[in-house]
Amino acid sequence: MTTPRVAAIHDMSGFGRCSLTVAIPILSAMGVQCCPLPTAFLSTHTGGFEGFTFLDMTDEMPKVADHWASLGLTFQAIYSGFLGSARQIGIVEDFIRRFRRPDTVVVIDPVMGDYGRVYQTYTAAMCDGMARLAELADVITPNLTEAALLLGQPYDALPAGEAGLRQITERLSLEGRRSVVLTGASLAPGQTGAVCYDARTGRTQVVQTAYIAHEFHGTGDVFASVLTGALVRGSALADAAGQAAEFVRACAQRTAAENLPMREGVDFEPLLGLLIPGKETV
Repeated sequence: MTTPRVAAIHDMSGFGRCSLTVAIPILSAMGVQCCPLPTAFLSTHTGGFEGFTFLDMTDEMPKVADHWASLGLTFQAIYSGFLGSARQIGIVEDFIRRFRRPDTVVVIDPVMGDYGRVYQTYTAAMCDGMARLAELADVITPNLTEAALLLGQPYDALPAGEAGLRQITERLSLEGRRSVVLTGASLAPGQTGAVCYDARTGRTQVVQTAYIAHEFHGTGDVFASVLTGALVRGSALADAAGQAAEFVRACAQRTAAENLPMREGVDFEPLLGLLIPGKETV
């Protein structure tokens, strides 16, 4: 069987586990070829580090797409994350329209903010652009802040509790046209996870795992990368989300126990063996 390919459209940081330095090894461990399309190269990620370098790759992105098209490349998934400008959002829209096939799953992590706040680099126009991009997705993976932005309502006005989280998730589905994995969804103290609406079945399911009381950078990228790999390998949405949540928990638990700096991300590399097909039990 041909190894499935994922076009991963993210930035790359030379140090700090996030974005492509997370997606490439995770997808590879899951038996999926990761084809990176970098949006930028940074010496470190921007959370907790100062003086980092930044190389904008916007002008290169269409050239890469043109070359891939000339080679006749096809992808079983297109997976995008943090984008640095409105122009990049438009480039990703064009990429999806160009490379999408009937068997391609488009996973968009609409990275715009967290904890009720929009990231400093995101303007209102960029948030609007991300919402348009997300309309092309088969699966979106917003947190609660991003859910509020996509729904156009205040973060503080989001409904709470399991019924509220299910309502948010189903509203984000565009009347059942796309699947949604609402991340950071906690139904009880000491728990976290996701609420999943599966557009294929019309079902909404809740996935919960133990919460590790540390805020590590890059865990959203770890979650979305595992989710994407599992979907490409044929897992149902809730099963893919469950595997992703359990892997993030295991990585966070290991990192907290070793008292490693939170800004460096989770120490996931020693646990990659858990993602090898046939060895998924955490």
